[in-house]
Amino acid sequence: MDTRLSCADNAHPGELDEEFDNFPTNRNPDVVRMQYDRLRSIAGRIQTVVGDLATQGKWFQALLSWRDPRATALFLIFCLAVAVVLYVTPFQVLALIYVLRHPKFRHKLPGVPLNFFRRLPAKTDSML
Repeated sequence: MDTRLSCADNAHPGELDEEFDNFPTNRNPDVVRMQYDRLRSIAGRIQTVVGDLATQGKWFQALLSWRDPRATALFLIFCLAVAVVLYVTPFQVLALIYVLRHPKFRHKLPGVPLNFFRRLPAKTDSML
């Protein structure tokens, strides 16, 4: 077994102790409570990230499924055209355009696309 490949040499001693503990534990209840609290905090962070991803997915789905099919088709064609332009244009040119933008567009307010994306309606109004 290669300990470097499995990163076993980087493991915290408390994690190894927790891993090799037998089922009816004989550890101090405070240690077990600390381990479960750490696990609960990690699970809470994961749940927050998954909730944020679900919100982003809901907004993206709202962009792609407008009530008017023509608007959805026009938006998809626009996205395809922007993707082709971004693929063809070198990154240095895009960075130069961003750096040399007009002072009117340098304010600290959120960008128009981001503001539009955040204000999209939720699907709760069309639920039964």
